[in-house]
Amino acid sequence: MIDVRKMLYDICEDDAVYEDGIDLLDSGLLDSLACIELFYALEDRGIDLQPTRIDRDCLRTVEGIERLIAEYESQHEG
Repeated sequence: MIDVRKMLYDICEDDAVYEDGIDLLDSGLLDSLACIELFYALEDRGIDLQPTRIDRDCLRTVEGIERLIAEYESQHEG
């Protein structure tokens, strides 16, 4: 399992990503550049999400991102 909080910390360099329930978009932690970095980091781990096919609200929370990853993995089980 990918540690999404750690990945976001590496991208955002802000401990706020560890706060429960934080809205990553409204807080500005996950801005457009950070989103691109997130998608690249996920791709490096074999998770190839298509940004244009994702509801932006799924990126609001760590849990939402974890659900996206879980859905991707369940659809691409080998």
